[in-house]
Amino acid sequence: METPGNLFCVAAPSGAGKSSLVKALLELDSRLAVSVSHTTRAPRGQETDGREYWFVDEPGFRAMVARGEFFEWAQVHGNLYGTSRRAIEQRLAGGEDVVLEIDWQGALQIKQRFAHAVLIFVLPPSWEELRQRLMRRGEDEPGVIAQRLDNARAEVAQARHFDFVIINSLFETALFDLKTIVHSQRLRYAAQRRARSQVFAALGLT
Repeated sequence: METPGNLFCVAAPSGAGKSSLVKALLELDSRLAVSVSHTTRAPRGQETDGREYWFVDEPGFRAMVARGEFFEWAQVHGNLYGTSRRAIEQRLAGGEDVVLEIDWQGALQIKQRFAHAVLIFVLPPSWEELRQRLMRRGEDEPGVIAQRLDNARAEVAQARHFDFVIINSLFETALFDLKTIVHSQRLRYAAQRRARSQVFAALGLT
């Protein structure tokens, strides 16, 4: 699917800082839009329906899968997550750049369907730092944290399939790296040709 908009998929193990980085990026870049995913998990803390996620029950989610409404979907930590196909396609066709916070399974599914999607993986600087971040969040019981750390080892192994890797040891540096990736992608020949097709046509670059 050729669209004038760019699609960025940011994945990371739980606690690596993916959500904080994407939130900060959106505050700095008015050209980026975020797509709100659907999930069957319960809201955490101050999360609200339609802002962080669309919260749905499992039968409703499965019905959406059956109707082909998701661009991708996957089961993560016992819950289901999915990205709306219509929301993504409309924004990209309209020339918007879209960023998705997504798990590695969903990112690889999207890459198969959308060749020029840009996959970005955020790594923690160490396993101990990841454990400390999960504990500082104060959202999960010790058993859940242990499970997330176990899952993280399998998730981190998938980083080799991504286009870019950011090591989030210092937040400001990681955010700079993320901004650099987004800006660089916009300047790639293929991306410029999609976004500025009239200029390319006028210059005979078709």
